[in-house]
Amino acid sequence: MSPKKNRPRRPAWRRLVLIAIALAALAAAWRFTPLREFVTAERITAWAKAARQTPWAPWVLVLAYTPAAFLMFPRPLLTLIAIIAFGTWLGFAYATAGVLLAAMVTYYLGRMLSKETVHRVAGDHIDDVGRVMRKHGVVSIFAINMVPVPPFVVQGFIAGAVRMKAWQFALGNLLGMLPVLGAWTVFGTQISAALEDFSSVSWLMIGAVIVVLASLTFFTRRWFAAQMAG
Repeated sequence: MSPKKNRPRRPAWRRLVLIAIALAALAAAWRFTPLREFVTAERITAWAKAARQTPWAPWVLVLAYTPAAFLMFPRPLLTLIAIIAFGTWLGFAYATAGVLLAAMVTYYLGRMLSKETVHRVAGDHIDDVGRVMRKHGVVSIFAINMVPVPPFVVQGFIAGAVRMKAWQFALGNLLGMLPVLGAWTVFGTQISAALEDFSSVSWLMIGAVIVVLASLTFFTRRWFAAQMAG
């Protein structure tokens, strides 16, 4: 399979820039449009307080990541909800637990399904991605999380189908999700700040996160593409 065919298709830095623009537009909308009459800081605070005082809310949030993965629901949105509702550290912890749980569910499903079934789901990804997983273990899962090709659910199916060690898949996902979840934690914190006082938003921090994450993704994509072509 040629390097061109295996090269990840979507430029990550463009997605990050679009995300930053979207967040800025959303924050501006909350501040300067009639939306602020409905999505007020007081109302958001009340929602967050209600979530924090509901004993089962964290469990619902953590468990929600698994069906969200299968439905292709944007996990970053759940992370933003977690940060706004539970604060930076608890929100980050719940998001991490949710993503890791979803990853392991897909992994064990991959072990249970026949290789033929996984091949129908994963397509051509299973051979080359499976080879990279077996060869590079934890590093490969970190890289795939940063790319991310194939999609999240398919990653777990392939890892389970090729009998990658569960601890390697779990650790690789944990390490791979930290930069992305960290970035969304910063974005969520800044959105929370914008709801209170738009002038308190740290555009420098947002820009720094985008640069760091885009750089990490760029070099990881190059490494992954080289391994797929090898």
